Amino acid sequence: MEHGRTAPRPRREAGRASVLGARAAVSSSSPVVSFAGARVLADGGNAVDATLAMAAVAWMALPGQCGVGGDAFALVREPDGRVWAICGSGFGPDGGEPDFYRSLGHSALPLSGALAVTVPGALAAVRTLHAHGATRALDELWAPAIDLAEHGIACTAKTRADIALHADSLRADPDAAEVFLPGGDLPRVGQVLRQSALGAFLRRTAAGTEGFYDGEFADRALAALVGAGAPFSGEEWAAGADAPAVAALSTSYAGLRVHQTPMPSAGWMVLQQAVICDGVLAGRERLDAESVHWLASAARRAFRDRFEAGGSDSTGWAESLRPERVARAREEIAGGLVAAGPARLDGDTTSTVVVDEEGRTVSFIHSLAFTFGAHLSVPGTGVLLNNRLGRGAYLLDGHPNEVRPRRRPLHTLNAWIADDATGLRHVGNCPGGDGQVQWNMQVLSHLVDHGTDPQEAVSLPRFTVFPGSDADVISEPEELRCEEGLAADTLAGLRSRGHTVREIPVQHGGPGGSALAISVDHEHGVLRAGADPRMEGVALAL
Repeated sequence: MEHGRTAPRPRREAGRASVLGARAAVSSSSPVVSFAGARVLADGGNAVDATLAMAAVAWMALPGQCGVGGDAFALVREPDGRVWAICGSGFGPDGGEPDFYRSLGHSALPLSGALAVTVPGALAAVRTLHAHGATRALDELWAPAIDLAEHGIACTAKTRADIALHADSLRADPDAAEVFLPGGDLPRVGQVLRQSALGAFLRRTAAGTEGFYDGEFADRALAALVGAGAPFSGEEWAAGADAPAVAALSTSYAGLRVHQTPMPSAGWMVLQQAVICDGVLAGRERLDAESVHWLASAARRAFRDRFEAGGSDSTGWAESLRPERVARAREEIAGGLVAAGPARLDGDTTSTVVVDEEGRTVSFIHSLAFTFGAHLSVPGTGVLLNNRLGRGAYLLDGHPNEVRPRRRPLHTLNAWIADDATGLRHVGNCPGGDGQVQWNMQVLSHLVDHGTDPQEAVSLPRFTVFPGSDADVISEPEELRCEEGLAADTLAGLRSRGHTVREIPVQHGGPGGSALAISVDHEHGVLRAGADPRMEGVALAL
């Protein structure tokens, strides 16, 4: 851990306090996942080791949110200050031209089944992360997860709710039904669920005998997908093995340097909000009407720019960070409401953050897109496949995010780190569909502009611009959805500024995300870690 300039004294009101550590810290939305990471750190592993162990355990503990058949993004800060990223997301099928889907009668891409699947990027990201910083072998790091798969893990309230919501589609997949609906029944909270096939698959993968992007698994996956009508050639599957370490995106905010995951991640949208709001929120009352107006309006502007210019192989997003565009956005926000581009909140994702004793830092996020992804598994492997193509790509003529072969669909996943010349200051992430980029900016502002304690920063009421980005919600009326807990005068002030405010309950265990944050308290020489109470989040420290 690095020490340097004194940060603002953390502000904390009533509620759970941040966990304090002198050496290292982890945070996740599951106690089982956090324990796996803390154990690796206690045994002398580094932040990369801990992240890899936590990722695999999350595949068991949060099976609706993530899996080896999904995608993963990572942001890493080295002790010397270098920051780099991994974007693990794959292509849709080589035969997936727009006319192919229209010929089947689709006006938008299906959200489940074989036609919704992209080549999974999670394992490619994991392998790159391991190669670029791990000190332990993958079979050692994955041993706890494999044990949980083979001997079972208790079904949580969250997993039971996910299974209940998708029971019909899970029953249609024999392998998924065997795991998640044992005996054909909805599992009880606390009932042990075993994923034996997945455990055996992970054991082979960790040992290097399972290729995933080639070999037996690839053959099985392609046979299942092509047999169900998806026009995969196999070449795009092999291309999914490439998830290189790349440069992070960065910008300044409140004297710090904020780093984000690059395209196809939505990380640039957080940076756009940051440059628009830089200098505006500091010194204001936290979560007053003017602050919420600026944050919500900056998010609306980002979604509008994404819809107009966003595409994984385009550079239109970069225009949004140019000073002249930022100045125009500020004028627009100061003058009133901003017309939104679409944003969808649905999605189920989970994440981890780790800081080790040397100051090495990893923000990691992984997802199947929607809960249980495409509701389709690769026979005999226990691997559920994502529905990222259906979630992320458009069937709109000429759009930069139009579905095309060898074009990765836009992603909601992103991860952030903030530092300065003295070293690491904050790290975090927040799952939750298109809410991610909004809630990450809100947490960042709480931490940086107001010196808020990390636990309180991830617990405070959140607000979200709506509607969604998919065809089924794009025409719905615009709303500013505000969690309960915002002050009455804040809500009144937002309405007086023209926002259509809809008050919603705090979404425990739902799509509202599960924010995580770790901050370096330079004044006291400790780490402060927080985990979102909306899920079963736990932060642990050494």
